Amino acid sequence: MFNFMKKKTTKTETPQQQAERDSAVDKVLLGYEIGAVSIATMVTGLERDGEALTLDLRLPKDSNPEVIQQELGQLLNPHGITTIHMNVRLPAPEKGSGSSLPKQMPKTTNAMESQPSSGANNNANSTNAEPPITKAAPTQASLAAHPRIRHIIVVASGKGGVGKSTTTVNIALALQKLGNRVGVLDADIYGPSMPTMLGVADVKPQLENEQFVPVDAHGMAMLSIGSLLDGDNTPVAWRGPKATGALMQLYNQTNWPQLDYLVIDMPPGTGDIQLTLAQRIPVTGAVIVTTPQHVALLDAQKGVEMFNKTNIPVLGVVENMALHTCSNCNHTEAIFGTGGGEFIAEQYHVPLLGQLPLASGIRAQVDKGVPSVLADDEFAQYYLDIAKNIETNINKFAKPVDDKRIF
Repeated sequence: MFNFMKKKTTKTETPQQQAERDSAVDKVLLGYEIGAVSIATMVTGLERDGEALTLDLRLPKDSNPEVIQQELGQLLNPHGITTIHMNVRLPAPEKGSGSSLPKQMPKTTNAMESQPSSGANNNANSTNAEPPITKAAPTQASLAAHPRIRHIIVVASGKGGVGKSTTTVNIALALQKLGNRVGVLDADIYGPSMPTMLGVADVKPQLENEQFVPVDAHGMAMLSIGSLLDGDNTPVAWRGPKATGALMQLYNQTNWPQLDYLVIDMPPGTGDIQLTLAQRIPVTGAVIVTTPQHVALLDAQKGVEMFNKTNIPVLGVVENMALHTCSNCNHTEAIFGTGGGEFIAEQYHVPLLGQLPLASGIRAQVDKGVPSVLADDEFAQYYLDIAKNIETNINKFAKPVDDKRIF
């Protein structure tokens, strides 16, 4: 489509691969819209050098180039484009418009409404356009630690239905029970469950100084997109870029207190939200939740590989639903198989943090909003042991904190 596309030949690309990658770039640019207009109509120059793409763009005045770069990066990454450089031109500010646009707080029912770019119209001496913006997508190594959060832990799985959210909420409560200050961020945008599991489904977060105030959930600071929706039946029917924008807003626009741990409940899979988190949030490490079932292990391995490729350390593996004990006869059976968690731990040289039983009591407690650790039932010790194992090795993965950073 783009006749002005320039390509530099790379030894690793075959002609077929070049054609497929160019075609993928065309489709993404055609499908990405700014104000209902395809960004393809705004491209004035395009050059691809292997995995790096350089775009010359003439954008509308209210555009946010950094958000556009991030979202295009997420859409193009599956097609082998790992770096995007953008040379952006924006219209000159109107006379008398002031040096910057006012910041507006998004409506609490729409956590993705974009923020205006404060740097879009601040060149008072220029009558033409803003200087070009050129930079690569950020990596974990370049991300500064949050000044008020010591460790950020993500709890993830390659597939749904393995009990990841139940494990997340109990690990968070276990870390708190060990004497830590803990927060929970529900990053499962399409299926938020933290408010229900923590018994605060009807509590809405307050706004203070244009930031969300986290919900107090049994002494933990908690925020979820579910806390902002009108009801339990309200669907989050958003495309990828909008969902990832919601995640970043929940993280960045929240007045988190001083925390030892922020535990993030991730959605299943290895898609847009996971890639955004890897590029934008400074993560100390990931906990992988799986069941012993072969199909679950295949997806859990993909999760480990994704974190390895994005330079996020894997703190260990939790094997959920390992054994079931019959409530009538006390017979114990490995319903989903055996040795799955141990296999992944050995394969990737990471700890097996713990094995959890398949028990109706665990399910019943989170349904009531009083998870096992909070209820201090017979299963609480399993999660406390996992939390202790996390604490044993977490410090060697900690990111240096910039105490001089000011929000």
